[in-house]
Amino acid sequence: MKGNFLKYFCIIFLCLIAFSGRAEAIKVGLQIDTHSVITGTSVKGTVTDKYSGKVICGIAPMKSYKIIPKKNELQIEVNGKYYDTGTDSIIISPVSNGFVCAKNRWYRGSIIVTNRNKLLTVINNVKLEDYLLGVVPCEMPSGWNTEALKAQAIAARSYAVANVGKNASRGFDIKDNTEDQAYGGASSETTKTNQIVAETYGIVVTQNKQVITAYYCASAGGKTINSGDIWYKDLPYLHSVPSFDGNLKKNGHGIGMSQNGANNLAKQGYNAYQILSYYYNNIKFGKLSNKWNL
Repeated sequence: MKGNFLKYFCIIFLCLIAFSGRAEAIKVGLQIDTHSVITGTSVKGTVTDKYSGKVICGIAPMKSYKIIPKKNELQIEVNGKYYDTGTDSIIISPVSNGFVCAKNRWYRGSIIVTNRNKLLTVINNVKLEDYLLGVVPCEMPSGWNTEALKAQAIAARSYAVANVGKNASRGFDIKDNTEDQAYGGASSETTKTNQIVAETYGIVVTQNKQVITAYYCASAGGKTINSGDIWYKDLPYLHSVPSFDGNLKKNGHGIGMSQNGANNLAKQGYNAYQILSYYYNNIKFGKLSNKWNL
């Protein structure tokens, strides 16, 4: 079986393609319909009007600021007093390399806060690769096998790209929980998983020159499930195969890559591309344009 994997891997790797990404970051929904948000930056920061780009005020490093809705706009609390921002959507950003805070966690990129019907939507606008730094250690233990972690990084990157625009009506792409992918921002990063993301930079799973929604689950209970068995239709890259997750019960939807199975295969000597080629049917690997990380 391993010999066939190696032969197949050589074929698909020669078919690497360049996939042109969109020149925008991933927008991750952190909070929806909340009454307030506490934010701040690790270095000096700014609050700007999302629409005009005009700086509303500067913010001091390592200090908390509360944002609340007021009618159809936003207010910011500074030293115990609330000030009108004159807009319904603001961006909180560090002025140099640093982090921004929301949900008591640090995030890379910037935070967008929008008043929608007198409730707040809080979004992390972040480069794709920086987003993955906060996904991989939340989705798979950093102590697991390196090749399993690489497979996880590539699957997570593919899932994110394939789901850009999924929640466009609410101003973001994907959520920060298991409705999409668990994401803990910079507060969740580890040295090992950051290196894993760097080593797989830009690599995605494709079929017919399209990035696939690379679904995965914790374990499939012995055999993965065809997507049509529980969803609206069969997807051509998702097929039922032995999941290699030992005696573990099904944990999750059971579709796509079993994370425990991936770790077990990695322990047997399979690399990330062989693991992914096993769980996803008739795939190739593409390389994203750097536009995703401008």
